[in-house]
Amino acid sequence: MLPIQKSQHTYRTLEEIRQRKDELLDQMQGDSKQFTKLWNQVFVKSENSSRGDYIASLITNSVTVIDLFLLYRKLKRNYGSIFGKKKK
Repeated sequence: MLPIQKSQHTYRTLEEIRQRKDELLDQMQGDSKQFTKLWNQVFVKSENSSRGDYIASLITNSVTVIDLFLLYRKLKRNYGSIFGKKKK
């Protein structure tokens, strides 16, 4: 999160308020462009992925799914009442 800058400005005319408004608008547009640029960098798709990278990601995802299944099974066995099953 960006730090909030609080500054004390004393405005004497309506023109000073308009100038400050324009400055803030420019600053917000610049921040918006920077945010968009950073956001797009997060979701960059790799163009140079090889078949080995594909297989490695497939194995990693498979291991994650198996791990989640085993965790769910263990939790259901130990805490079945949370999942709607009554303990005997």
